[in-house]
Amino acid sequence: MKTVIYYFSATGNSLVVAKDLASELGDTEIVPMTKALGTGGEASYDAVGFVYPVYMFGLPLIVAQFLKNVKIKQGAYVFSVATLGGLPGRPHALTGEILKKRGLGLDAGFLIRMPGNYIVLYGAMPKEHQQKLFEKEKARIKDIACHLREQKRGPIEEGNLLINLLFYKLLYRRGTSRVPLSGKNFWAADSCTKCGLCAKVCPVANIELPDGRPSWLDHCQHCMACLQWCPAGAIEYKKISVGRKRYRNPDITARDIMEQR
Repeated sequence: MKTVIYYFSATGNSLVVAKDLASELGDTEIVPMTKALGTGGEASYDAVGFVYPVYMFGLPLIVAQFLKNVKIKQGAYVFSVATLGGLPGRPHALTGEILKKRGLGLDAGFLIRMPGNYIVLYGAMPKEHQQKLFEKEKARIKDIACHLREQKRGPIEEGNLLINLLFYKLLYRRGTSRVPLSGKNFWAADSCTKCGLCAKVCPVANIELPDGRPSWLDHCQHCMACLQWCPAGAIEYKKISVGRKRYRNPDITARDIMEQR
C-alpha cells in the first residue's frame, strides 16, 4: 500500500506522529502541507493520511485550506490523525465535511494525546509527564498502523457531543476569523538577539525582520512556533505568556520545522 502522510506541525508533536506512523506502515512518504499547498500534492497514492494538531476544537486554518485542494485518487483509503493537548473537539468531522463537499470521504480518524503547547492558556508540563505521553504515543501508533494496514472503515474519534456543540460554536466558528490578525499580539522583549529564527520557523512566512527584530504580518496561523522556538525566550503573546515554560518536542529540531516551507 503506497501511502502519503501530509502533516502540519509547529512545535513538533504532529511531525513526530507522522514520522512514527510512516515508520510503522512502511512504503510511506511524509510531506508538509505547507509545501504541497500550491500543487495539492500527487493523486497517485493508495492511501492518504493527514496529521495535524487540534486548534480551537477544530482544524488549523492552513489544514482546512489544504483539504480543499489536496489531490486524492478515486478509491484511495483516507485517514486523519489529530494530536491534542486539551479537549478533542471535532477535527475529523470537519475534515470529513470538507472532503465530502469534493465528493471524497474520510475512512478513519484517530486522536493522540501529546504534551500541550498552547502557551496562551498554560506553560509546558513537567518533563516526566511529557515522557509518559510520549511512551503512550508509541504504543498508540502501533495500534493505529495495524488498523490502517487492513484499511478498516472507522472509527471517527471525536470529543463529547455536548461539549463540541457548545465550544465549537463559541471558539472555532467565531474565533477562526480572528486568527490571521492574531500576529499583532506577539512582541519581542529586549532579550531578542535578532537571530531571525522566528521568521524561519514560521510556517506561513508571517514574520518580517525590518531591523533584525520580528514584525508580524496579517496571515498568522496562531501556531506559536515563533514563540516556542525562540532560543532566547524573547517572544511573548500579549502579557499572557510571560514567565511560562516553553515547549518543543524533544525529538524535533528547529531545522525540521523550517523544512516545512
